[in-house]
Amino acid sequence: MKKYGLLILVSIVYLAHQDFWNWTKTKPFILGFLPVGLAYHAAYSIVACLTMAILVKYAWPKELEEMEKESAKTSE
Repeated sequence: MKKYGLLILVSIVYLAHQDFWNWTKTKPFILGFLPVGLAYHAAYSIVACLTMAILVKYAWPKELEEMEKESAKTSE
């Protein structure tokens, strides 16, 4: 279940990156000076960062950590 949830999350973030609806818009300005497309990408960058943090926390292969620990023990 967790695997499919993460796959759906990554798919949504990937599809949100393709913001064709903001390509021709320059107004409205966000906070009075920031074009809407730039504000969208700033928000998208934060969401992408959070998505990567979630992936590292829940999808990082534990076997790699165990192999690293074993390798460190044998090299001593």
